[in-house]
Amino acid sequence: MIRNWGLGYSIAMVGMIGVPAGASSPAQLLSQSMDSPTDQPTAQLTPSPAAAPEPLDAEPAEAEPVDLDPDLLESSPVLQRWLEGPPDVLRDIRQDPSFRTRLRLGYSQFPANEQAAGFNIGVEDLFVGRTGVTVSGGYQATLNGEREVYGVDVQYYMLPLGYRVNVAPVVGYRVIETDCYTTDGVNIGVRLRVVPSRTGAADITFTQSWVAPGTPEEVGISTLSVGYAVTPNLRLATDLEKQNAPARKDSRVAVVLEWMLE
Repeated sequence: MIRNWGLGYSIAMVGMIGVPAGASSPAQLLSQSMDSPTDQPTAQLTPSPAAAPEPLDAEPAEAEPVDLDPDLLESSPVLQRWLEGPPDVLRDIRQDPSFRTRLRLGYSQFPANEQAAGFNIGVEDLFVGRTGVTVSGGYQATLNGEREVYGVDVQYYMLPLGYRVNVAPVVGYRVIETDCYTTDGVNIGVRLRVVPSRTGAADITFTQSWVAPGTPEEVGISTLSVGYAVTPNLRLATDLEKQNAPARKDSRVAVVLEWMLE
């Protein structure tokens, strides 16, 4: 009903203002106006382009130099190394030796030789380049001349030198002379080292070897050595050694001063 009323109102208005030329009737004019599209253009929203991100700097800002005390720098090899370039810490831990070459001089006592007093000198773990091969040699004797032992051994550490636990086969030559027997020949064995504190500060070493193995003069030697650093280069060590020969069982207890080389 409302639609019919609106249509009638439109026809009446057309009749009042007149029919333009070319229109046959008011109804025809109204039909044309309803069917013709509007001439007003439809506004379209165009999205504005997003702002481009600012490019990042290709090169980071240079670090400001640190003003260090020359005396502190001269006395600290660690600082000098870090200033030259950051080290590969993981590589250093694995490859830098956890123990150092040591020169040894000590007092020995031989309980099986009526508590005879003696001495021992030697070198331990002289490195061959940057490999796991080291050379050790030593001499020990009683002051009364009843006992004398000397020899040279080569060790090859199987694990990276920086590890806290390492194992090495031992091959060398040793001479043992006592008032009861004499043995000399190839010395073959194995060494186990445990390092509670790196770079020679503390370690425990156990070595088991056999001189002239497979012969009637074979002698088994078991040595336990414990060392602890009292200064950056000086260590105090203790040796406990047992020798098992067919003729007699011997033992040795020693207190040793060790000077560690760089």
